[in-house]
Amino acid sequence: MIWALILVPATGGILAFLPLAVRWRRVLLVATAALHFALVLASWQVPAALSAADGWLAIDDAALLFLTISSTLFLAAALYAIGYLSTDTKKPIRDYLEGFDFGNRPEGIFIGCLLLFLATMSAVALAQHLGLLWVAVEATTLTSAPLIYYHRHHRSLSAAWKYLLICSVGISLAMLGNFFLAVSTTAAGAGKEITLLIPVLLDHASVLSPTWLKAAFLLMLVGYGTKMGLAPMHTWLPDAHSEAPSLVSALLSGALLNCAFLAVLRMQSVLAAAGMGGFGRSMLLLFGLLSMLWAAMLLIAQSDYKRLLAYSSVEHMGVLAVGVGLGGVAATGAMLHAVNHSLAKAGLFLVAGNILAAYRTKDILSTWGLRHTLPFSGFLWLAGILAVVGSPPFGLFTSELMILKGAVDTERWAVAAGYLAALGIAFGAMMWAALQMVYGSAPRMPKETEQKRDTFLSVAAPGLLTAGVLLLGLWIPGPLEEMVQRVAALWGGAL
Repeated sequence: MIWALILVPATGGILAFLPLAVRWRRVLLVATAALHFALVLASWQVPAALSAADGWLAIDDAALLFLTISSTLFLAAALYAIGYLSTDTKKPIRDYLEGFDFGNRPEGIFIGCLLLFLATMSAVALAQHLGLLWVAVEATTLTSAPLIYYHRHHRSLSAAWKYLLICSVGISLAMLGNFFLAVSTTAAGAGKEITLLIPVLLDHASVLSPTWLKAAFLLMLVGYGTKMGLAPMHTWLPDAHSEAPSLVSALLSGALLNCAFLAVLRMQSVLAAAGMGGFGRSMLLLFGLLSMLWAAMLLIAQSDYKRLLAYSSVEHMGVLAVGVGLGGVAATGAMLHAVNHSLAKAGLFLVAGNILAAYRTKDILSTWGLRHTLPFSGFLWLAGILAVVGSPPFGLFTSELMILKGAVDTERWAVAAGYLAALGIAFGAMMWAALQMVYGSAPRMPKETEQKRDTFLSVAAPGLLTAGVLLLGLWIPGPLEEMVQRVAALWGGAL
C-alpha cells in the first residue's frame, strides 16, 4: 500500500515520457490519478498505522490527511487537464504569449512531470525520517519547476528560475536544520544513538540539547517556510502561480504549500515533545501574522487576478501558522482550514484558467462581464472568492472562526486584532476584484474568442471543489472531524 502510493504515479510519470499517442498519454494521466485516489481512500480503511522501509515511510494520521488533500486536487486537475490540453492544441490563449513557438508542444514532459510531482508529494506525506523528508521536499521542487515553464515564455522562464533559486536557498537552510538536529542528539549525552526517525526523536525528545534543537527548528521554519510561502520568504510564489498553467497553479497552491507546512509541523511535534512547544508556537505566530498582514497589503494593489490568488495563498499560509501557533482549538481549526483552503483555492485557479483562455489577459479591469460571457465560470469565480475570503456558509468561515476563538480564549488580543485586520483587508481587496470581473458594466471579450463558452470539462472540476467547500461549511463528516482533531493534537491542538 505505502509503496504503491509513490510508485504508481512515479511509474505513470516515466511512461508518459515515452512516445505515446496524445490520447493514450491523457488516459494515462487520468487513470493514474484515479488509481492513486482509490489507494488513498483504501488507506482510510486501515485500522492501524502502516509502515515500510524500516519505518522510514508510514501512513499516520497527518500523512493520511495531507495525502487525501493532494490526491483529491490532483484528480480534479487531471480531469480539467483533458479539456485544457485539448484547448491548448487549438491555440486559444497563445497570442498573448508573445515570442513563443508552439510548433512542438512539450505535452509528454508536462504530463510526465505532473505525475512525478504527485509521487514526490506523496513521499513528503509518508516520510517519517527528517532526512528523507528533506529529499522529498526538494524533489517536489525539481518535478514542478518544468511545469511552471510549460508555456516557454520569457516570463514563465523567469518565474521558474526564481522558484528554483529561492526554494533552493530555503531547502539549504532546512538541510542545515537537519544537521543542527543531529548535533542535538549527540550533544545531549544520551548514551545511545538517536536517529532522525520522527518516532525515535519523539521518544527521546527530553534528552535532546535545547539550544541546538531550537536552532534546528528556526532553520527548518525559515527553510521550509520559504517553500510554504510565508513572508518575507514568499517572493517566488506570486510569479510562479501567475505564470504557470492554471491547473499547475491549483496544485502549487492547494497541495505543494501544504507539503512544506507538513514538514514544519513534523519538526514542531519534536519541539513540543521536548517541552519547548511554546517556543515553536511563538515563532509560528510571528511569521503567520507577518504573512497575513504583508499579503493583505499587497492584495490591495493587485491588477492581475492570478497574482491576486497567489497573494491570497500567502495570507492563508499565515492563517495556518497562526492557528498552530495559538494551539488548542485554533490548531484544530488550522487543520480544517488546510482542507478548506486547498479545495477553494484550487477551484479558483481552475476557473482562472477558463477566464484566461477566453479573455487572453490576466488584467482584472480587462475581464469585465463574466456573468454575460462565461456565466458558469463567473458564478464559480464569485462563489470561490466568497469562500476564500471566509464568508458563511463556506467551510473557511468555520475554520477561521475556530482560529479566532483560540485567540480570544487565550486572551491574545493583539493577535486577534492583527488577525481580524488582515482578514478584513483581504476581504475588501478580493471582493472588489470579483465584483468588477463578474458584474462589470460591459463584456470585453476579444472578438477572436467571443464565441468561446464554458464546457463541461472546464467547469466540472472547479464546480465539485467549490461544492466541497460549501459542504464542509454546512456539515463536516465524522471521520474527517475525528481526523483533524487527532492531527491537531500532534502539534498542540485540542481533542
